[in-house]
Amino acid sequence: MTHLKLDIELQKIIEARHHDPFSVLGKHTVKGKTFIRVYIPFAEQVSIAEGHFSMHRIKGTDLFEWQGQEKISKHYRLIWRDKEHCDHISHDPYSFSPQLSDFDMHLFSEGKHWHAYRFLGAHVHEADGIGGIRFAVWAPNAERVSVIGDFNRWDGRAHSMRLYESHGIWEIFIPDIAAGILYKFEIRNKQTGKISRKSDPYGQQFEVRPSTASIVTHHKDYIWTDSQWIKKRKKWDWQHAPMSIYEVHLGSWQRGPEGEFLNYRELATRLIDYVTEMGFSHIELLPITEHPLDGSWGYQTTGYYAPTSRYGTPNDFRYFIESCHQHNIGVFLDWVPAHFPKDTHGLAQFDGTPLYEHEDPRKGEHLDWSTLIYNYSRYEVKNFLLSSAIYWMEEMHIDGLRVDAVASMLYLDYSREDWIPNEFGGRENLEAVDFLRELNSVAHSEHPGVLIMAEESTSWPNVTGKDGLGFDLKWNMGWMNDSLNYMSKDPIHRKYYQDQITFSLLYAFTENFLLPFSHDEVVHGKGSMLTKMPGDEWQQFANLRLLYLYMFTHPGKKLLFMGTEFGQGLEWNSAHTLDWKILAYPYHQGLQQLVKDLNRQYHQSYALHQYEFEWKGFEWIDCHDLEQSVLVYSRHADQEMFIIVLNFTPVPRYHYRIGVAKLGQYTEILNSDACCYGGSNVGNGATVLYAEEKSWMDKPYSLSITLPPLAGLIITLKTN
Repeated sequence: MTHLKLDIELQKIIEARHHDPFSVLGKHTVKGKTFIRVYIPFAEQVSIAEGHFSMHRIKGTDLFEWQGQEKISKHYRLIWRDKEHCDHISHDPYSFSPQLSDFDMHLFSEGKHWHAYRFLGAHVHEADGIGGIRFAVWAPNAERVSVIGDFNRWDGRAHSMRLYESHGIWEIFIPDIAAGILYKFEIRNKQTGKISRKSDPYGQQFEVRPSTASIVTHHKDYIWTDSQWIKKRKKWDWQHAPMSIYEVHLGSWQRGPEGEFLNYRELATRLIDYVTEMGFSHIELLPITEHPLDGSWGYQTTGYYAPTSRYGTPNDFRYFIESCHQHNIGVFLDWVPAHFPKDTHGLAQFDGTPLYEHEDPRKGEHLDWSTLIYNYSRYEVKNFLLSSAIYWMEEMHIDGLRVDAVASMLYLDYSREDWIPNEFGGRENLEAVDFLRELNSVAHSEHPGVLIMAEESTSWPNVTGKDGLGFDLKWNMGWMNDSLNYMSKDPIHRKYYQDQITFSLLYAFTENFLLPFSHDEVVHGKGSMLTKMPGDEWQQFANLRLLYLYMFTHPGKKLLFMGTEFGQGLEWNSAHTLDWKILAYPYHQGLQQLVKDLNRQYHQSYALHQYEFEWKGFEWIDCHDLEQSVLVYSRHADQEMFIIVLNFTPVPRYHYRIGVAKLGQYTEILNSDACCYGGSNVGNGATVLYAEEKSWMDKPYSLSITLPPLAGLIITLKTN
C-alpha cells in the first residue's frame, strides 16, 4: 500500500465513510513487521495491554498506531483513557475475522432463510472464546454502516462495519459488551453523504416510545414449559373443533390504578381468568409488534420481531403466551405485512434508497394510511417478512397469525386511481400473491398446527385451501356487513331486507370462514355494537342478544372484540379502558351471561361446531317468512341436531309452527329472551314440546312453539 493510498484510506476512516474498515484498522503484517492501527474518538492515549506497548497518535486525528517485531496475540486488548480521564479496556473488534456464514447469507439473498433473525440483527455471541455482541444488517446501497450505542457515545466513527458486497450485508463483532445495551445503525448515503440513524429491522426489543433505540436481548435463559400444548396443537382437528376468539387491545382492556399500562405478566393473570370465565378458546391480540404511535393500535409497525415494550420485556411476553397455553387458551397475533410507516428511524429509505418499499409511489405508497408498501418482488424483503412470521411462532410460541389488510396486498389498484398494471395487464399484484402463498406454505411446513387467517374483504377466489392462497381461515366480512346492516333496520322494515340476513348461506361453504365482530366495527364514528341496534334500551339489548345467538349458531368460527360481550355503550377508544363499571347494571350482566352460555353451548355441542365448513352441518327449515321476519334452520353433527328459531321483530309469536324431521319430545335449551339475560322471559321454558304428525315446511312433522320477541331459541330433540 503506497503512502498516498494509505493517506486516502485513513482519511475515509476519519470521515467515517470507509466501506471496509477492517482493511485499514486492526493488526496487519507488512514486510515481517506487525502494524496495529486503531481509531478511538475521544481517546487521550491508547496502549496494547499484552506487552504494555504505547500506541502513537497520528497527529491531528484520533488514529493510533503501533509497529514492531514483537509477537502480539491474535485478539489483543486495548487500554485507553478518554478525555474525561476514565480508563477503558477491551479487545479490538477489528482483530476478529468475519462471523457470518456464506450459507446463511446465500439463503437470505435467495429469500429462503426462514430464520434470518438468527444471524441478522444483534446477538449475544462468542468468537474465539471471547464474548460480545455480533451485529449484522442488510443495507446494500449504503456507503458506510456503523453500530452506535450507549457503549460508544452514539458515535458513528467508532464501530464501522465490514461489507459482504455480494449480499449487501454489513457485520461487526464487538467484544466485551453484553445484552441490555441500546443501539442503532448509522448509515451514510452513498450518493449524498447524508447520515441517518435507524433502528434495527431485526431488533427483538426496543425502548419504550417515544425513544426508538433497539435493545440487545438474550432469550436463551427462558425455559418453556408448554410442550404438551404444542404437541396437542400439531394434531388438532381444528376444522371440526370449536373456536371462539376474544379480540383484545392490551393497552385499553384494563389498566393499573394510575392509568398505567399493565405488564404482560399482570395481563396474563387477569386476562386468562376472564377469558376462561367467558368460555373463549383463543385470544387474538391487536398488533403488539413494536410501534411508535399508540393511536395506530399497532398497525403501523416498526419492530417486526419485537413485542412492544409498553407492556414489558420479550420474556414477559413469553410468560404471557406460556400462561395462556397452560390454561388451554390459544393466542393469535394480528400481523401486518401489507405496509409500514414512514418514521425516519424505521424501514423507510433504509439505506438511503427505497430498499423495503417500491420506488414508484403508484406501487409503493398507501394513500389511505400514508404508509409505504413492501416490495414483494425483492427476495430479501420477502425473506424479512417470512422470517418475522416464523419468529413469532418459533420464538414466542404464537398459535397463528391474522394477516391484516390482505385485500390491499392483492390488488394493484386498491384505493387508488393511478396504478400500474401487472405484466399481463391485470390488476392483481402477482408478487404479493406469491408472497402470501409462500407465507402459508412455509408456516404450515415449519409449524404444523398453526393457523393463518386472512382479513380479506373481496371476492378473490379460493383464499383458503392449498390450491389457492393457502390460508386456513378467511374473515367473513360480507356476513358481518350484511348482518349489521340488517340489524340496524327498524324491525317493522326488516321484512324488506330478509335477503341480507340469509345471503351468507349462498357462499358460507366456499371458504373456511370466521365470523368477526371486530374492533373495526366499533371505531371511527361507527358507534358501539349496542348503539348500532335500533329501538329503546330494552330493544337494543334484545337485538344484540339475538344477533349473538345468530352468530354462534351460524356456520363458521367466532370472533368478538373486547367490550362487545357486555354491551359497552361507548365507542371504543384506545386511549381509555373498557367501561367495566357498567357491569353493575342488569342488562349488561345479562348480555355477558348470554355470551358465556353461548360459548359453553357452542363448545359442548357437536351440532354447532363439527361441520362448520360443510353443508352437512346446516339445513334451512324456513327462510321465507318475510312478513314475520322469522328464520328457522337446523345445525347437525353425526349424533346431534339443533333447531334454531330467530324472531327479528318485537312481537311474540304464540303457537308458531315449525317443521321437524322426527317425531318425539323436544325441549328448549337456550332462549336469548330469558330473564337471566335481561329478557322478558317469553318462551317455552322447561315445557316439553311434542312433535305432531302434521307436515310443515317440507317436513313430515311439526312443533307448535312460543317464539319470544327479538329473540332466538335453540331447540333439541330429547334422546331419552
